[in-house]
Amino acid sequence: MWVVVAAIAASTALSAYGQVQTGKIQEQEFERQAEEEKIAAESRELERKQALNKVLAADAVSQSMSGITGEGTPTSISLGSSKKIGSSESMFELQKNLTIAQRKRQGKNARSIANISATSTLLKGGGAVYAQGESTDWTA
Repeated sequence: MWVVVAAIAASTALSAYGQVQTGKIQEQEFERQAEEEKIAAESRELERKQALNKVLAADAVSQSMSGITGEGTPTSISLGSSKKIGSSESMFELQKNLTIAQRKRQGKNARSIANISATSTLLKGGGAVYAQGESTDWTA
């Protein structure tokens, strides 16, 4: 009968170990996704800035070609545009940070769920071992 008890215990331990490892792998996957999102967001931000710089450079060349000085309404418009762009960039940065934080939370949650599941498996296995021990006549 010890063989049955040992088999139950080993099966339980192996199952719990597998659940913990699965949780670790899921957490690593979400961390990887967070890093990929960060890189993609930085790439998009760089593209936006390059496009913006082209537009601003074209505006500056256009203004200088038409003889407009750096004062007055065109400057005010440029300043207003710069403020809007700054606000837009802040929103993109916030969105990037929120997405990365969400991926990291998902990873931590996946690992926590796996650990809870492993604990449950161990408790069930312990109960099965106890029940087997109670139903066995060890004196024989």
